[in-house]
Amino acid sequence: MADKTSEAQKRASRTWEQRNRKKATVQGYLRTARSYIRNHAQEENLQELEALIKERREKLKEGE
Repeated sequence: MADKTSEAQKRASRTWEQRNRKKATVQGYLRTARSYIRNHAQEENLQELEALIKERREKLKEGE
C-alpha cells in the first residue's frame, strides 16, 4: 500500500515532535496504554492497573 502522506506533512510532523518532545512522548505512552488495555490485558492486569490508577489519583489530590 502506498504512503499517502506528503513529504511536507511528514516534515511538519517531525518538526512539531521536536518542538514538543514531552507532549509527543506522553501522547505515545497514552496510545500504548490504550492499545494494551483494549487488546492484550487480562483480568489480573486490569485489576493491577485499577490499583495503580487509584494510587495516582490520590497522589494528584495531595498535590492540589
